[in-house]
Amino acid sequence: MKLGVLVSGEGTNLQALIDAQRAGELAPGELAVVISNNPVAPALARATAAGIRAEVIDHRGKERAAFEAELLDVLDRTGVEAVVLAGFMRVLTPHFIERFPNRIVNTHPSLLPAFPGKDAIPQALAHGAKLTGVTIHFVDTSLDGGPIIAQESVPILEGDDETTVRGRIQHLEHRLLPVVVRRLAAGKLSCEGRIVRRAE
Repeated sequence: MKLGVLVSGEGTNLQALIDAQRAGELAPGELAVVISNNPVAPALARATAAGIRAEVIDHRGKERAAFEAELLDVLDRTGVEAVVLAGFMRVLTPHFIERFPNRIVNTHPSLLPAFPGKDAIPQALAHGAKLTGVTIHFVDTSLDGGPIIAQESVPILEGDDETTVRGRIQHLEHRLLPVVVRRLAAGKLSCEGRIVRRAE
């Protein structure tokens, strides 16, 4: 299954996918294209260094529909069958999501449904939460409300700040995301309502 990865920033989750592919741990998934809405995203250099096609589609100055039409054009031309959001800082419209039903996955730095949206880690700290974590979910038309594929928790310790908690969360993301993407590519994930089933 050919995969498209949408990015906006550093691309550490993208790097985890690249490393998994190099190790033969992403098959039958194949990273076909990386697209960034940010022309200076370091993730683009990671893709290029790995020999993966890298494209920039700047969202600035464009209507959302026009921006997404360009995204879909590149994904179609590269034969992409599933999409991974790896730090992609744009909200996708129902039109885009409907093109890839239960084939768009996203990582979120909290145990959803707790702390959806932006600033999930500061939200958890401000609430005095003792646990937070990582959720990998299918993307639907809600805000971080799609069916949950995988979750793992991390503790919030006394004296923690956003940096220390983020470090723990990223460690989990980098381990979990390639596993989920491999299962998706192998056809081993299915949805029954909100419940995600995993075939072995």
